[in-house]
Amino acid sequence: MTPQHLLERAQRLADAGARRLLGIAGPPGAGKTTLAEHLVDALGADRAVLVPMDGFHLADAELRRLGLIGRKGAPETFDPYGYTALLRRLRDPRPGEPVYAPGFERELEQPIAGSILVPPEAPLVITEGNYLLLDDAPWRPVRELLDETWWIELDTEERVRRLIDRHARFGKEPAEAEAWVLTTDEANARLVAPGRDAADLIVDLAPEHAPRPADAGETRA
Repeated sequence: MTPQHLLERAQRLADAGARRLLGIAGPPGAGKTTLAEHLVDALGADRAVLVPMDGFHLADAELRRLGLIGRKGAPETFDPYGYTALLRRLRDPRPGEPVYAPGFERELEQPIAGSILVPPEAPLVITEGNYLLLDDAPWRPVRELLDETWWIELDTEERVRRLIDRHARFGKEPAEAEAWVLTTDEANARLVAPGRDAADLIVDLAPEHAPRPADAGETRA
């Protein structure tokens, strides 16, 4: 399956005749956002909208109150109930009633409320994040609300390198970035790994194809 086939698969969802939700899951740094943005750009804003799970990060002030600031990015630092409530609303669009979803600002490392407009006529909503297939009570309803899920994977060495570069780019010192990735991010990667078996499609992203999605490795669909 080529990148064009991935786009065609997303197009079929958009052409299904009713609102469809596509979920893109995988470990941190695998390329979920890159692929999701590619699909939305290729389909056009009138046909697809990206609503990332990262919009449901808890704010830093709340993480400090909970004593979780050092675990930022772990499942307990999100609002899964708010996320699933939004997905339910997105599955059932009402004529003339737009939905404003939260986004995530990388420069600030904070969620931004009401920053993503989802028009009721948009046929496809793409959502992406680490925990879409996590088999944990607060997250289990997510899978049931998605019409299709793709699991994105990437060579571990390349994925870790990208994560360290990302953290450094957004303000961490190189040593701090590496320590964060090898502890927090990689712990989260191990946590979500079993979700791979629940995906409808496995997409293996190779470094030489970045930033475009690479060939899919296997499919369960």
